[in-house]
Amino acid sequence: MDFGEKLFQLLSEALGLDSEMLKKLDCLKGLFMICHDYPPCPQPDLTLGISKHTNNSFLTILLQDQIGGLQVLHQDYWVVLITNDKFSSLEHRVCANIDGQKILIASSLFLNSTVYGPIKELSSDENPPKYKDITIPEYIEGYLASGFDG
Repeated sequence: MDFGEKLFQLLSEALGLDSEMLKKLDCLKGLFMICHDYPPCPQPDLTLGISKHTNNSFLTILLQDQIGGLQVLHQDYWVVLITNDKFSSLEHRVCANIDGQKILIASSLFLNSTVYGPIKELSSDENPPKYKDITIPEYIEGYLASGFDG
């Protein structure tokens, strides 16, 4: 069993669902990796790095080097839709610094072309679905239209 599969089993269980639920919804498909390289900045207070944002993937795992600069703020986006607000996405940003070259690797899981919405088992009369069903292209279109700080 690989890391992603085990992680999704644990996330399913944390939601009180069958351990295979997120796998059955094809949430493990569509893995890709992005690497960011930031040169040292002689005046980091005069630049942004990458402004605060959330990622439009289902799950992103960020790995930063020893230089640092990744800052995380607890907010919400895509994950709130499928979990009906049980889990939320983290707003984060990258700050420039003078200390040296910075490497940041983002490994993301994008969902496929299936229509997604709140998992039925996470909704009830007392906790009705808060989000409409949506496809990934529809979601990404709305995400991009909201701007990088959206």
